[in-house]
Amino acid sequence: EVGMKTLVPRAGSAHSLLAATVVAVACGGASRAATSTGLGSAVTQAPRSPAEVVAADNGIAPFTKADVDFVSGMIGHHAQAVLMAGWAQSHGASASVQALCERIVVAQRDEIRFMQRWLRERKLPVPDGDTSHMMMAGMDMKLMPGMLTPEQLTELDKARGADWDRLFLTDMIQHHNGAIEMVETLFASQGAVQDEDV
Repeated sequence: EVGMKTLVPRAGSAHSLLAATVVAVACGGASRAATSTGLGSAVTQAPRSPAEVVAADNGIAPFTKADVDFVSGMIGHHAQAVLMAGWAQSHGASASVQALCERIVVAQRDEIRFMQRWLRERKLPVPDGDTSHMMMAGMDMKLMPGMLTPEQLTELDKARGADWDRLFLTDMIQHHNGAIEMVETLFASQGAVQDEDV
């Protein structure tokens, strides 16, 4: 990390073991072996995600069909939020709504990439997260809870200024309520959510 000092412990010092442990934890997940020996080499290793730790130690964490359905469905769900929020500037949204939309786009794109990687690591089909087809009315597609229909998207796309703000916020409440419903369904599924990342 930029500006982080590397602490080199002195042999036999309790403070040196504590310092090495603090540095290892601050760097986001160094190997257990390096941390437990008190060696400063842990700070030079790249941080590992919880999924990488599980894969390295015991293989892939257990998962269920409900986990897979949730992750796969949430990719499309997030992609629709990115599509909607991406219209803020071109549709004359207010400054505060534009700021909200920018946060939505950044966060949801990161989560889409994370979910795609989660599926890829388990050698499962990976949705591409493309929502361009969602604008086509009459398309035979299964919408996840809360997702806007093609007609609702068309209505939002036609709105401008304060009307766009109002409609976007109303639609996004619907969208997020659907996401909460998906999470509740997942938690109610037998054996699901054993993977820390999910």
